[in-house]
Amino acid sequence: MALQLMKLLVTATSTVNTVPTPTRFFNVTTGSTAAGATLTIDAASFFDDSGAAVTALPALSANNSLFNVYVNGVMQMEDISTYTAGATGVGSLAIAVPAGGDPIPADSPIVLEVLNFAPTSTVTVTT
Repeated sequence: MALQLMKLLVTATSTVNTVPTPTRFFNVTTGSTAAGATLTIDAASFFDDSGAAVTALPALSANNSLFNVYVNGVMQMEDISTYTAGATGVGSLAIAVPAGGDPIPADSPIVLEVLNFAPTSTVTVTT
C-alpha cells in the first residue's frame, strides 16, 4: 500500500439563541428642558407597557445588554443619555440636552427601551 496522509474527519454544528428580554418605560415631560441642561427622570416617574407605575429600572447584563432613548419618537444618540439601574431615588435616566440645540418641550414623550440578552449556544461535534 502506498503512503498516505491520515486525517480526522470532524463535523460540527452550532446553534445560538439570542433570547432578548425587552422592557419599555414611558414618561411625559412636565416642563421644558433648555439646551445645555440635563433632564433627569427618576424610576418612579416612568410607567410600563400596561400603564402601571414603575418602582425600579432593571440592571443591564454585562456585555449582553443595551438601552435606547427616544424623545418625541426619535431615537437619540447614545452619548447624551446616562442610565442608572435601581429603585426609586437611585434608578434614573439622565438626558443631557446639547448646548446650542433645541430644548425638550413640555409634554414630550420619553421612551426608554432596555434590552437584556441571555444567549445560549450548543455545539455538537461528530468525529
